[in-house]
Amino acid sequence: MALIKSVRGFTPQVGKNCFLADNAVLIGDTVLGDECSIWFGAVLRGDVNSIRIGNRVNIQDGAVLHTLYEKSTIEIGDDVSIGHNVTIHGATIHNGALIGMGAVVLDHAVVGEGAIVAAGAVVLSKTVIKPGELWGGTPAKFIKMVDPEQSKEINQKIAKNYLMYSTWYEEE
Repeated sequence: MALIKSVRGFTPQVGKNCFLADNAVLIGDTVLGDECSIWFGAVLRGDVNSIRIGNRVNIQDGAVLHTLYEKSTIEIGDDVSIGHNVTIHGATIHNGALIGMGAVVLDHAVVGEGAIVAAGAVVLSKTVIKPGELWGGTPAKFIKMVDPEQSKEINQKIAKNYLMYSTWYEEE
């Protein structure tokens, strides 16, 4: 069973039909929407400020979400995929975005709707990635525009796959 821990008077809230891996950790002021999946070793640490996650978001193995005390929060829209070993620290991720494996997204950065952050990228504090853009590198820089339909198709496929994967664990 996932570790769900209250701190400072805040208890994590989990929406309907969510999958929480056995060793996922949700702490403090953390709110999940419906049909989310939080995978093995992921840590959502809402101890110093709030984490708000929309519907159908998958946060994959080893991801860490945290904030700055009284300075930054995390807001993640609907249908977002957060790849394996991603670090998000006090950023805003809009609907349909994809954060690739091992990426880092720092405080007050904004990732636009349908945007893609490439695997291993480091998105510096206060960076604004516009809707439909692909960014990569260290530090992350604009690479190209992504076709909106292609981005939507890729991101929705990943989100749907993670919903399907989570049902496998219900059967065991």
